[in-house]
Amino acid sequence: MEEFLDKLPQMDLMRSEKMTLVQLIIPVESAHRSITYLGELGLLQFRDLNADKSPFQRTFANQVKRCGEMSRKLRFFKDQIDKAGLRCSPRHEIEPDIELGDLERQLADHEHEVLEMNSNSEKLRQTYNELLEFKIVLEKASGFLVSSNAHAIGDETELHESTYSNNGFIETASLLEQEMNPGPSNQSGLRFISGIINKDKLLRFERMLFRATRGNMLFNQTTSDEEIMDPSTSEMVEKVVFVVFFSGEQARTKILKICEAFGANCYPVPEDTTKQRQLTREVLSRLSDLEATLDAGTRHRNNALNSVGYSLTNWMTTVRREKAVYDTLNMLNFDVTKKCLVGEGWCPTFAKTQIHEVLQRATFDSNSQVGVIFHVMQAVESPPTYFRTNKLTNAFQEIIDAYGVARYQEANPAVYSVVTYPFLFAVMFGDWGHGLCLLLGALYLLARERKLSTQKLGSFMEMLFGGRYVILLMALFSIYCGLIYNEFFSVPFHIFGGSAYKCRDTTCSDAYTVGLVKYRDPYPFGVDPSWRGSRTELPYLNSLKMKMSILLGIAQMNLGLILSFFNARFFGSSLDIRYQFIPQMIFLNSLFGYLSLLIIIKWCTGSQADLYHVMIYMFLSPTEELGENELFWGQRPLQIMLLLLAFIAVPWMLFPKPFALRKIHMERFQGRTYGVLGTSEVDLDVEPDSARGGGHHEEEFNFSEIFVHQLIHSIEFVLGSVSNTASYLRLWALSLAHSELSTVFYEKVLLLAWGYENILIRLIGIAVFAFATAFILLMMETLSAFLHALRLHWVEFMGKFFNGDGYKFKPFSFALISDDDE
Repeated sequence: MEEFLDKLPQMDLMRSEKMTLVQLIIPVESAHRSITYLGELGLLQFRDLNADKSPFQRTFANQVKRCGEMSRKLRFFKDQIDKAGLRCSPRHEIEPDIELGDLERQLADHEHEVLEMNSNSEKLRQTYNELLEFKIVLEKASGFLVSSNAHAIGDETELHESTYSNNGFIETASLLEQEMNPGPSNQSGLRFISGIINKDKLLRFERMLFRATRGNMLFNQTTSDEEIMDPSTSEMVEKVVFVVFFSGEQARTKILKICEAFGANCYPVPEDTTKQRQLTREVLSRLSDLEATLDAGTRHRNNALNSVGYSLTNWMTTVRREKAVYDTLNMLNFDVTKKCLVGEGWCPTFAKTQIHEVLQRATFDSNSQVGVIFHVMQAVESPPTYFRTNKLTNAFQEIIDAYGVARYQEANPAVYSVVTYPFLFAVMFGDWGHGLCLLLGALYLLARERKLSTQKLGSFMEMLFGGRYVILLMALFSIYCGLIYNEFFSVPFHIFGGSAYKCRDTTCSDAYTVGLVKYRDPYPFGVDPSWRGSRTELPYLNSLKMKMSILLGIAQMNLGLILSFFNARFFGSSLDIRYQFIPQMIFLNSLFGYLSLLIIIKWCTGSQADLYHVMIYMFLSPTEELGENELFWGQRPLQIMLLLLAFIAVPWMLFPKPFALRKIHMERFQGRTYGVLGTSEVDLDVEPDSARGGGHHEEEFNFSEIFVHQLIHSIEFVLGSVSNTASYLRLWALSLAHSELSTVFYEKVLLLAWGYENILIRLIGIAVFAFATAFILLMMETLSAFLHALRLHWVEFMGKFFNGDGYKFKPFSFALISDDDE
């Protein structure tokens, strides 16, 4: 037996890569270049040797802070470019590498220039808005005023230009300062104040004026024809022109304060029509000049942003990489001489040569007199788990990792899930019409793979794109299972020849069960289309799918147990093989493996035996004669033997292993206090430099704790064997539900609508059928089958052998740095 086990393969392809703990001693002058080259290689995961220090206490904290500040400036430029609506494609020619200090100075100069232009543009925009509001007030308020030379309100103020030069731009003094200087007024006559206010504040503004003046005012308002841009938000705001007539200086003071509180801008409007026209001409002239100035400023600003935008992508990549390099350098320690940096990390064993070559190249390129010292260390902790994946297997690996990362060198369930996952999905979803729809969606994602991989997708679309190969395999398996079920949108077809049944006489259409007779060999592939519409269709499909679900479930659970054997053999745990794997295989197959055998024999022989009765009375009356339920000779003694084996397997799982562990511990630590004992006896012989040497924390040997743990594990397996087998019946339930839903939509929607001669009813029926198929059968049912297949893999399959308590290998790699890691 031992020789046979030794000849079995080691499943190297099914396990994670072998990892090595290495130490780097890097001279200071070549440290930056060495870490940069390692980031380009992406095969070394550094350990943080300064975990007890805060980020501000680390050696390169200032450089990280500088990179963070440059990242902020680059994000500022990106926001400004997006706000301006510019599309700056990066230059295709290769730009020379730029030093971090030079880039920092360039970014500071560009930021200062853009901020100055923004400030000047905002001031000009504010002046332009005031002039535009003044023009609107002059146009609208004149309708409320009656010109009278005899009753002049006062000396109307002319618009004076008060300009001065500031950095080459023209700035205008505030119109409120120019125009609101009080002049001689009529102390006893009616007076007015005109202005403009946001439309959403108008109602509250009018109420406040009414209360403040106690109704002693006349309020007129009209909507502005033009929207005005708010400089702070760059949004167009709708405004309303108002004129308030009042009497008295006290009322004027109150109204002006209310206007100031509500953000209303007041502008003086002369009553004389001639002066109004003159003032309007002056305002229009200045508006024209300001528009030209604003356009020139915008062009200049866009040119500056374009010059930044051409190199923005490269600069962001450079800064992101530099920040990652300094973050990694902060994980290294200075040696006592302060001339070398010491680092530790994990790398795959196959990558040691590549890392050594990269470090040699870094030493040469940095003109360092001392090379980097690279050597293997003794492992002091459990290594990370690293699986090399490709486009096809990556999505399946992510599905497994969502449950738990495999322990180092543990059998990887993702290898088997590439086939079993889409197949179990297809068993529940089997319809080759719906499978073709899924296939078209997957082919679309694959055809646009190169384009979509460079775009920023939404969360839902990103999830679909990431699982494009999963969808492809699910579609192909769904087509295969749909051909077995012979369902195309629930309609059967004679794809593989004619039916094996024919009508006995002319009344066969009314007698489904006895009117059809079998006249030739069975239908060559899948379900015979004659079952469709027969009285026994549902009982037949129920029996078929239920038994098939049990067979698939027992097969997958046995695969899980076999993988547990290979795990135990790989880690050298003979106790797990003798006292877990063997009794578990005996218990599972004595009961449910025997049930699977009965199902196959019944299918092959065409027996009418009741398997429910056989399995129930196997426990209740094992010695009773089976009678018509006997499927083969010697069935009753075989059942008794299997039942005894199942009963023996339970204590076999429970008692020997804890006592064997206790015996090993007593022999190894005779005469000493209780020492360390892991989950298997191999842990007692662990070499100091082995990869599993530090994988388990030291705990005192506690026999009662180990016994209780084994008791829980045994009870869980015994009860789980029953519940897990029943759980696989979801394959039958969901397959039946999908088939019946598809039948209802086809018969009660499409065929019902097609029975009418009205073309409108037919079109409505087609639309409802298409909507139900797309959103219920192709979306909701797909998601439902996907989640149920996920459950069967995570619990029923992986629960038999998968520990999932490892941690992922996360190498320092520039390719893995995302835009958010800044």
